[in-house]
Amino acid sequence: MTRPVFAKGLRPGLYAITDSHLLPQGQLVAAVAAAIRGGAVLVQYREKNLGAAQRLGQAKALASLCRAEGVPLIINDDPRLAAESGAQGVHLGQSDATVAEARALLGKDAIIGITCHGRLELAEKAAHLGADYLAFGRFHESATKPGAPSASPEVLTRAGGLGLPRTAIGGITETNGEPLIRAGADLLAVVGGLFAGEANEIEARARTFTRLFAEHHPCFRPR
Repeated sequence: MTRPVFAKGLRPGLYAITDSHLLPQGQLVAAVAAAIRGGAVLVQYREKNLGAAQRLGQAKALASLCRAEGVPLIINDDPRLAAESGAQGVHLGQSDATVAEARALLGKDAIIGITCHGRLELAEKAAHLGADYLAFGRFHESATKPGAPSASPEVLTRAGGLGLPRTAIGGITETNGEPLIRAGADLLAVVGGLFAGEANEIEARARTFTRLFAEHHPCFRPR
């Protein structure tokens, strides 16, 4: 199996994704800081409800935190917000901007991730177009995206030949993440399984996910 290429600051580990339903505005930065202390290696700002000015303010605050901690910040769905906030990349769904459009706006060094659901052909297309990582899921019931199509862990294994980091997402918790890492996940993208709790709980959960990678991922190196 081809080993993934970890470039642009990407590395195996916990991928923390924010959710304003779990993190009120005043708690966002502190909660993400707790996740990073626990070992998160990648952060995604995901916000669907706030206005443009509030989203930009939050994204800039997270970009400053993540830059200081040496952890890349990814913006969900919005290449322009990524550019304006100083984030290091963007995550795109199948109906969002194209990889080429995002690359033109953000530059060659930006991290661009693509949602591939459970379909290897979407991953192959994303790899061909120049994505930096591939995201598969949902693997379990998810409160964040309850209607998302389900995926089998087998797709993580099959996508290994593409040579890009593979992210697993969808209902992932401390208790069900290990089989996904064993199947080939290089990153576990976690929302509720990480951020549903106080700051000390978030850090502890992040440490548990980090231990899973230390124990089960052959390329894991602590930050």
